Amino acid sequence: MKKVILVLTFLWALFGTNLVGGDSALTHVTFIPQWIPQAQFAGYMMALEKGFYRDAGLDVTILRGGPSSPPIEALKSGSATFCSVWLSTAVQQRSSSRLKLVNLAQIIQRSALMLIARKSSGINALNDLNGRRIGLWQGDFKIQPDALFQLQHLNVIEVPMYSTVNLFLKRAVDVISAMWYNEYHTLLNSGFTQNELTTFFFSDYGLNFPEDGIYCLEETLKEKPKVCKSFVQASLQGWIYALNHQEETINVVMRCAEAAHTGTNRAHQIWMLARMKDLILPVGNKTILGALDEGQYKLVTTTLLSLGLIDNPPLFEDFYRSQK
Repeated sequence: MKKVILVLTFLWALFGTNLVGGDSALTHVTFIPQWIPQAQFAGYMMALEKGFYRDAGLDVTILRGGPSSPPIEALKSGSATFCSVWLSTAVQQRSSSRLKLVNLAQIIQRSALMLIARKSSGINALNDLNGRRIGLWQGDFKIQPDALFQLQHLNVIEVPMYSTVNLFLKRAVDVISAMWYNEYHTLLNSGFTQNELTTFFFSDYGLNFPEDGIYCLEETLKEKPKVCKSFVQASLQGWIYALNHQEETINVVMRCAEAAHTGTNRAHQIWMLARMKDLILPVGNKTILGALDEGQYKLVTTTLLSLGLIDNPPLFEDFYRSQK
């Protein structure tokens, strides 16, 4: 028995916790994006795939997001440690529902939200939107359109729009809201050429809202500051890798998408990843990867205030907690 104990003691000293399983020394956390597996979240997939989270001491589970799994609710219930949501969503939640959300890193620096119309419908400029039927996503996606219509004094007919572009394809509406990296490309794949479409990017009309960021609850940051820092830094490492190794990344994205039965295709994900690079590292933007610009933050809070969607915006230094 003494010999056995000596052997075990030697092995423990030599291999440490690996003797009882490699994950025992890792801290388990969960992350939920706001939508289904796609290139919009490639950085997190690659951080997991390449072992960046593990190297940072984390055992990360990436949950499936989407309409049936709202990220904010996942944080509230404790089923997720971290989530990805839009800046405007997080500000609204913290101000209006008093949910103590904190921004740990701002991933997307430029708004990808846009309006799309057929040129054949006679829509070539903003004023041409007057009196037109416009298909709009509801909730957070309506903030920028509502602000644009108010600022430009436009009277439009709003039609609720959901997860497809069918309203536009069937000519039930003249204009639809879309994401540059997603629905716009879907229309191109449906047979439209770029010359047949008129596009209005909100970023071109003083409404350039940063979108996806990494969030957690304030209490999580207080209780686990090292875990939060490790998760953010490994995620940023994942994004750098994804944007610099796009073919490898698309292979991983497609594997995850197929496992989730999303029904996407490789060409669409290639387009999406290329657009994510444009949005995360916009040309001419001096903001470093993962940082939230205070001026952009004030633009979002001012717009939300003007629309009556918040009454008391959080202080920038309380809301943004850089983990760089």
